[in-house]
Amino acid sequence: MKLSHIREILKAEVLVGKEKLDSFVVTGTASDLMSDMLRGPTSGSVLLTGLNNIQVIRTSVISGVTAVVLVRNKKPTEEMISHAAEHDLPLLSTPYTMYSACGRLYREGLRGVEKTQSRAQGTNKG
Repeated sequence: MKLSHIREILKAEVLVGKEKLDSFVVTGTASDLMSDMLRGPTSGSVLLTGLNNIQVIRTSVISGVTAVVLVRNKKPTEEMISHAAEHDLPLLSTPYTMYSACGRLYREGLRGVEKTQSRAQGTNKG
């Protein structure tokens, strides 16, 4: 699904990365716990989160997330904006709650990350 379509579905404001709206997103994931983001396959995903701090951007860059969507009209700090721009990471904000935003994307065909990877053990868990 194109990021531009995700923006439309979520009625999201693009805060960083308007030039990347043609990027393709493979899956969606939602978390407020950034350590969970490091456990599984997130490359090519859009991250929906209510967490509003620099760790969201740092973790997203490390994990290869395609874009970040802040839920509940959260507005990022200037540090988040500059770090996202520095790493070409699209950053959006939607008025929807995380639950509603995930449901809307799922209804439109974007599926979630189904398995997490235990980095220490190298095994998949469902």
